[in-house]
Amino acid sequence: MSVSTTNPTATEHEESSDLIVSKSIPLTTRSGFEFHVRPVAPSDEEALAAFFDHVTKDDLRFRFLSPIPEVGKEMLSYLINVDHDHKEDFLALDIDDKTIIASAMIGANEDKSVAEVAIVVRRDYKNRGMSWTFLEYVVDEARRSGIKKLQSIESRENYAAIELEREMGFTAKSYPGDATLMLLEFDLTSSNPDA
Repeated sequence: MSVSTTNPTATEHEESSDLIVSKSIPLTTRSGFEFHVRPVAPSDEEALAAFFDHVTKDDLRFRFLSPIPEVGKEMLSYLINVDHDHKEDFLALDIDDKTIIASAMIGANEDKSVAEVAIVVRRDYKNRGMSWTFLEYVVDEARRSGIKKLQSIESRENYAAIELEREMGFTAKSYPGDATLMLLEFDLTSSNPDA
C-alpha cells in the first residue's frame, strides 16, 4: 500500500486545533486497526508529554539510544519545534484525534541526501500492526519531500524494530564504531525498493 498526501502547511497548523484535526490522514492496518496521522504542532507539547508517560522504559531507551527516566521539557521542545522540511515529527493518533499513540521523527541533512528516522509506539497500542503502516506512511512522505535515503539506528536488542525494517526493505549492517548498534538504510530513489 502506498500513501500519498499533501501535508498541511505550517501556517495551517498555527490557526486552530480544529483545522489540525481536519487535516489528519486516516490509515488502516492490515488487521483493520484505524488511526490518524499528521505533523506535530507546537500545541502538541502537553499531549506528547502524556504520550511518553505511556511508553515503556525499554522503548524510551531504544528511541533515544540511552537510558532516560523520562522525556523532559527540553526534549519535548526539540520534538515539537520542527521546520516541516528538513525536520518533521509525525504523530499517529487514535481515531479521537487527541490521543497520541506513536511518534516518528525524521531529521534530514542540508541537501536531503540522508535522513534519520526514529519511531516509538505507546505500549498499550502495540501488536496492532500499526508500526508497519505508520513506517510505510513515513517512508512515502520522506520520498515525497525529496529525501534520498532513510537511516535508522537501532539497538541490537531491539529485535522487533530491526525485523520490521528489514521486512520493509531496509538493509542492515553493523553501526560503525559501536558494536551495540545496527544501521538500517532504505534507498528512496529506487522505484522498487523490495527488488
